Amino acid sequence: MLMPHNKIENQLKRWLSTTSVPWFALYAMSAAFLTYFSMYAFRKPFTVGQYEGLFLWEVDFKIILILSQVVGYMLSKFIGIKVISEMMHNRRAVAIVALVGCAHLALLLFAILPEPLKPIAIFFNGLPLGMIWGLVFSFLEGRRTSELLGAGLSATFIIASGMVRSVGGGLLVYWDVDQFWMPFYTGLIFMPLLLIAVYGLSLLPEPTTEDVEARTLRVPMNSKDRWQMLGQYWFGLLCLVLAFLMFTALRDFRDNFSAEIWSSLGYGSTPEIFTYAGVRIAAIVLVVLAFLMFIRNNFVAFTANHVVIFCGTLLLGLSTYWFQHEFITGKAWMILMGAGLYMAYIPFNCFLYDRMLAMTGKPGNAGFLIYISDSAGYIGSVGLLLIKHFHSPEISWLSFLQTAVYVSALLGGTLMIISWVFFKLKMPNTSPDLTAVPSAS
Repeated sequence: MLMPHNKIENQLKRWLSTTSVPWFALYAMSAAFLTYFSMYAFRKPFTVGQYEGLFLWEVDFKIILILSQVVGYMLSKFIGIKVISEMMHNRRAVAIVALVGCAHLALLLFAILPEPLKPIAIFFNGLPLGMIWGLVFSFLEGRRTSELLGAGLSATFIIASGMVRSVGGGLLVYWDVDQFWMPFYTGLIFMPLLLIAVYGLSLLPEPTTEDVEARTLRVPMNSKDRWQMLGQYWFGLLCLVLAFLMFTALRDFRDNFSAEIWSSLGYGSTPEIFTYAGVRIAAIVLVVLAFLMFIRNNFVAFTANHVVIFCGTLLLGLSTYWFQHEFITGKAWMILMGAGLYMAYIPFNCFLYDRMLAMTGKPGNAGFLIYISDSAGYIGSVGLLLIKHFHSPEISWLSFLQTAVYVSALLGGTLMIISWVFFKLKMPNTSPDLTAVPSAS
């Protein structure tokens, strides 16, 4: 716990245990959203800096910085496979604050260290932050309202990155803050919000008996549990992991170089464009995803997740085609393409694996499956970045992104079809009771 027990805290806990579903969901979504939203302030603002004219080992300095953070973040995902799946529930809140604190310290080092050592600081910034998602989502999974709660949390993927960039960009443009100090100050601005949000998150009660009946018991998983699940569903999981690898690589590329992409579209001197696009993308995506919570049958919901992801790949490809043929503007393309990308990306981080675990009827936690996918996804991020810089340096950021969109849409959509066929054939043999579960109401 972040604060000692007191009368107000105990009253809030009792209220959370007895209040209606809508009020509980609003509280849980707000606490989770603000926690992960604040984390972005420690991760993304450094990408707003242009670092023009700076090179290290004859490589563009910003490329080195992004690679350093992504490698640290990727390593964190591999560590998280074990750490998140085994994390005791009473340690999660303290772990979140400690990990973000380490990342903030790394941003201070980024500001004061000489240029050749700054990538090391950014590596250690990414290293602890990769485990925050699993810790936050563990408070929400295994509930009848997990889709609704996950939708609220997933909004951070879309909104937070743009907003904290707008704050970082504002510090550069309006306050003339040095680009190396800007990430540290941005984190400093959001630290109080983080502490309040994590404390609120720590007060959430465990899933109810009705939640467990609907979504199975969520408990830490040991090595034997993890290998047993992988052995049983390895082929379907492999298809999902490979699809997510491409979606993550595309999402990270679009996110890390959004400043360059928006500049090429004519919005280079408009820092608020990040927030403008993010809010509209979130409105499209979250309306679609929130409806998944109303599907009571776990296999039907699992299928619906596949359909949403596949539709996301279609929107990715179609919006890019429309933009290239001047049917839509660059701003509209960035919004529609972003909506398609996040429709494909977000379900992997909460809905898809939460329903898969419920479908199997076996105790465990979705964090294990999420981090299997995440660890592979960031391998894709590093790979795409290396391909762009070393294999296709002459191609513009905009043209490279469009090619990556087509490849991800085609291969990712195909893999999702294969995955669904596998689980359709597998589940009747391993989990015959796929009857409807009680609704959240």
